[in-house]
Amino acid sequence: MPQENTKARKAVRAAQKQFERESDAAQKARRKAFAQAQREGLSLRAIGEEVGLHHTRVGQIIRGE
Repeated sequence: MPQENTKARKAVRAAQKQFERESDAAQKARRKAFAQAQREGLSLRAIGEEVGLHHTRVGQIIRGE
C-alpha cells in the first residue's frame, strides 16, 4: 500500500470520527433545547414551526427516536 494511500485513509477515518462527534453533540443540544422549550410551555407544533419540522418529528426528537 503506497504511503499516500495510508495517509489518505487515516485522514478519512479521522474526519469521519470528528463528524460523528460533532453530529452527536449537535443532536444532543437540539434535543435538550426542544425539551426545554416544551417545559417552558411551547407546544410541539410551535417548536416545529420555529425550526421547519413537523410536530410529530419534534416529539420523536425529544423522545430520542
